[in-house]
Amino acid sequence: MKKIAISAAAIAVAALGFASSAHAQIPSVVKPVRLGVSLGAAIPTGDFGSVVNTGYNATGSVALQPPALPIGFRIDAAFNQFGFKQGGGNANVFGVTGNALVNIIPGPALGAYAIGGAGYYHESLSGTIDNGTPQNHFGFNIGAGLNIPLTGFNAFIEARYNRISENGGSTSFVPVTVGVLF
Repeated sequence: MKKIAISAAAIAVAALGFASSAHAQIPSVVKPVRLGVSLGAAIPTGDFGSVVNTGYNATGSVALQPPALPIGFRIDAAFNQFGFKQGGGNANVFGVTGNALVNIIPGPALGAYAIGGAGYYHESLSGTIDNGTPQNHFGFNIGAGLNIPLTGFNAFIEARYNRISENGGSTSFVPVTVGVLF
């Protein structure tokens, strides 16, 4: 976990340094439709965090930003995997979410945004003796991020709390990711 956090912090510092030095040369152009990818750590919380270790997150995105509006939309397909603390195997969470994105600090330079929405999550187990029955549930996510304009694309750093409603309980985790939108 410490290695993942240190790596993510180093990438963030490098990206911020590059963005601040390169920004003076970059005209701000907002594309109405962009595709993106992001990677990072997925940190389990609550009861889920007591049975699994920190895992990883990989996400693909389609972002829609209508011109002249402070709100945008993003559809994310995310895969999260967590290793069990005891007994081996993994807990897998695949989700597709629709999100609203609101610029808190808009502008051509480094900007902050809030993001949140709802989606459908598929939970399964792998690599265990009892792979269990996969389950599908609705859930929500809410978080914030930093947008970093670069030449021809935008980088971002983001953290989002995800909570999946289940019969008699819930699964929750926070992916902390670094990504790009083209």
